[in-house]
Amino acid sequence: MLEAKNKTKRNRIGNWISNKTDKPFYLRKEFSVRKDLKAATVKVTGLGQFAFYINGRKIGNHELDPGWTNYNKKILYVVFDIKNEIISGKNAVGIEVANGWYIADRSEEDRYFFSMPPKRPEFSFMPPNPNPYQPFGDYLTACAEILLEYEDGTTERIITDQSWRTRESALLYSNVYGSEIYDARRYPKGWNHISFNDEAWDTAIILEKEEEPKGELYLQTQPPLVIKKTYHGRILKEVEPGAVLFDLGQNMSGLFEITVCGKSGARIDIYPAEKLGEDGNIDQFAHGWTPVNTFTTYVIAEDEVEENYCPQFCYGAGRYLLIKGVSVKPEDPMYPYISSVKGHFITSDCEEAGSFQCDDKRYEQIYDLVEKAVESNLHSVHTDCPGIEKIAWQEPNHLMAPSIMYMKNVKSLWEKYLHDLRIEQWKAEDFASALHGEKIYFGEGLIPSQAPCYEKNVLPVPGIGSFFDIIPWGSTIILAPYWHYMFYGDINIVKENYEAGVKYLRYLKTKVTEEGFINHGLGDWGNPDKKAFARENIETAFLYADTITLAKFALLLGLDQDKAEFDDYANSIKENYNKKLLVKHPEQDFYCYQAFDHPEEVFLTQACQALPLYWGLVPEEREEEVLKALKFVLERDGAFVSGEVGLPYIIQSMKKYGMNQMISDFILKEEHPSYYAFILGGETTLPEYWEENARSHNHDMMGHIIEWYYNGIAGIEPLEPGFTKIMIRPFLPQSMKELSCSYESVRGRIDISVKELEEEIMIHLNVPNGVYYKFDDSQLAVKNKKIQLQMTAI
Repeated sequence: MLEAKNKTKRNRIGNWISNKTDKPFYLRKEFSVRKDLKAATVKVTGLGQFAFYINGRKIGNHELDPGWTNYNKKILYVVFDIKNEIISGKNAVGIEVANGWYIADRSEEDRYFFSMPPKRPEFSFMPPNPNPYQPFGDYLTACAEILLEYEDGTTERIITDQSWRTRESALLYSNVYGSEIYDARRYPKGWNHISFNDEAWDTAIILEKEEEPKGELYLQTQPPLVIKKTYHGRILKEVEPGAVLFDLGQNMSGLFEITVCGKSGARIDIYPAEKLGEDGNIDQFAHGWTPVNTFTTYVIAEDEVEENYCPQFCYGAGRYLLIKGVSVKPEDPMYPYISSVKGHFITSDCEEAGSFQCDDKRYEQIYDLVEKAVESNLHSVHTDCPGIEKIAWQEPNHLMAPSIMYMKNVKSLWEKYLHDLRIEQWKAEDFASALHGEKIYFGEGLIPSQAPCYEKNVLPVPGIGSFFDIIPWGSTIILAPYWHYMFYGDINIVKENYEAGVKYLRYLKTKVTEEGFINHGLGDWGNPDKKAFARENIETAFLYADTITLAKFALLLGLDQDKAEFDDYANSIKENYNKKLLVKHPEQDFYCYQAFDHPEEVFLTQACQALPLYWGLVPEEREEEVLKALKFVLERDGAFVSGEVGLPYIIQSMKKYGMNQMISDFILKEEHPSYYAFILGGETTLPEYWEENARSHNHDMMGHIIEWYYNGIAGIEPLEPGFTKIMIRPFLPQSMKELSCSYESVRGRIDISVKELEEEIMIHLNVPNGVYYKFDDSQLAVKNKKIQLQMTAI
């Protein structure tokens, strides 16, 4: 199991050392190598973030190590191969440590730090959070072990201890939400090189047992954060003297770099933004929420020397940069000259798994829109957005799992996410605080909506629901392993998460109402129709989905009694669901699922019909009628009127029942709700909601359409785990005459290309040897053209 395989006992990689402050600092040490080296490695971590150096060079291309976790329970360390960095004779090693989430610095009150609810009068209806973020320790700290293996068979171990030297960093302030203050005048040049004079530095302090980080050490196995691509800023305009606006051309999670030349002590502020306001300047206000006043500050070190500055321990969100305190004129006597602006797009270094191209470029634009949002949020945690919240909300880890898994190989990343989730699962004795300090016990098995969970917003919001205990979020512990197993075929993911899933289902049973429903969460969150959240319908469908998925897991694991119990419980949910929600429409010739929270009318939503169809809640004899109800509401609405929770099931139910062309029509609409409307609005990443000025302009939570690109248009769909058996059922939308798609499955590469000619449709299909495939041309046959299939086994 993951816990056993990657866990290392605490303090096995050196002592936790510090300068006993909560501000960034440097550590250094020199050592000598006098024999021929066979191998050299280092195990290292620093909390909250660190960078490791040997002889002046940063080791590795990683950014923002280690991955974010609940540091009271889990701390990641990184292993680097350093043999080629070590020279014969004297060597210098350095560690730079900054805050991250370990001790999130909120001391600069003019800099943004997320809070919920926002401190604005219009949010007075939301209860204050009695469990806000708390630092994980009193001091920033690091530990490391260098292992030198010599050709003569001997070894040498260098660990963090009191022989290391330390001093404060030139990084004076480091805020995890993307703000920092860096005074280059304070930078000790050459500090991580040999022969640097560190006599004025302090002796590193070994932390006492009670001062050490509490979490266990685990090897970091997920892909590191890296710079995927660098974008160069284009000058838009001078907003005012000394303030210049740049456009990077791409919204991103970014490290924003500048090259400047000016007088020592000159201050430069860099403000990132996802959008421009009506005045053409940056707009840092998150629509309907709060200002996001994130900015970094750089203080020039030397007079008239070109200097580069790029944040190393925090990242921001944006496409546009307003840079204050600079000029684009080299001879400007008032301000430093800025000669270069760059945005380094950072994301997890996951291998590419899929690609999609076609002749209707609108589809490619939508694909790129979603992919860039996915990449912006696929970090060591799956963030909701890179700017406003930066929180590991869990629901996309199953709702978006197929879309992301078609695009990227996220096997080890999802294993990390799920391990984080298991660590956060509540025990019976766990509690949180209420408004006046009373203890709130949720009970054993609760899966919180975030993992790691840095803020416990445990109090429900009147008229909305709980943001802490939400079944489509908690169901990630069951449904994410299902998708991982389907894509990667590794049964260990089922074994590792089964017990946690069973505990969560037991917990959910305690939340079922007298009517037999779950309704304490958010329903179809993000639905533009605020009357269509349908909590009882949506959340109880997830109760059923969790139960039948656990029954499948029990069958896989040979747990017959568990399976029988899950089957019985699923049948009772289904019976009650249909008894109380499935009704004959008074004006239409079909049965449908009415929204339980609208007892005065038969209120239909797309999600209320799609989820029962998708999960098999519909009685067999009523399936055709509920399908009529789904078609009716889709035609009535003429667009996806759905939130993030219902949307994947709407799309996949439409695909299943032959409504692919309607999906195409919906996504290409030029007004909202529509994906293409975002393209026409100039977006380069997918926004949070179906609106022109969404709160966040970089959310991947509504990107479910990508799953349909692969299993609907290209028609590549796993029938058995690990793509050992697949369905190939391609579809050509009316505006598309040619497509090519590939997916690198764990069994090998699957390629399909489809081209519509005047009298025939040509299909080229490559399937890995040993993979059984079924080919279905029913979605193409409607074109009444001869279908030519060319097949190759790879």
